[in-house]
Formats: sequence, structure tokens, C-alpha cells
Amino acid sequence: MRNHSLLLRITMGAIYPFIIVFGIYITVNGSTSPGGGFQGGAIISAVFIVQYFITYEKTVSLHIFNHIEKILYLAIVIFTVLFIFQFGEITPHFIKPYYMVIMNILIGIKVCCGLSVIFYRFVLFESR
Repeated sequence: MRNHSLLLRITMGAIYPFIIVFGIYITVNGSTSPGGGFQGGAIISAVFIVQYFITYEKTVSLHIFNHIEKILYLAIVIFTVLFIFQFGEITPHFIKPYYMVIMNILIGIKVCCGLSVIFYRFVLFESR
């Protein structure tokens, strides 16, 4: 068993909420500032990756993350198609920001799940 750094555990335990809030901020404000779903999802997945480095345990279910990722992919496609068929070329200006925020949130969660699964698969299965 590997030694765990007490300083690292305490520090990261205190920083987790800030990382999550920053990732959510980047995701939600991606339509009006630099950032978006991919960047926010990558930041939030860093929480799961750092958690592994602190505890050396798999704290997430890869099976559940795979299902969430597949469901979100389907939701992104369906939501986009419905939006296009509903409004077509004449999209009201007040709806576009809401559409972008919803898409950024869906993409952010999908990227978070995807990057976490990729990391855990490499660490747990490919490193043997």
C-alpha cells in the first residue's frame, strides 16, 4: 500500500469545492466568455482524478459513468434536433442563451464522465 500524504489530503479536501464551483462557472458562462462545456467538464473531472491520487482507490463506478455518457450523448443529439425543428432559421434572440447554457451543461457533464472513465481505465486496466 502506498503512503498517503496528510498535507495533500487536507489541502485537496479544502480545495475540492472551489474546483467544482470553478468548473460549473466555466461551464455555465461558456456562452458569454471563454470556456464552455468541454473546459468545465475537464476541470470537474480533475476532482475525480485528484481523488484517485490521494486515496489510490476507485471512488466512482465506471459502469454508471459509461451509461451517463451514452445517455447525455443521446440527449445532446435529440435536444439539438428538436431545437432546430422547433425554431428553424427564425430563432428568437431571448432563447439562444438558454439553449447555449443547456448545451454547455450537457456537454460538460458528458466530458467529465468521459475523461474520468478514460483516466480510470488507463490506471486500473492498462497499467497492469
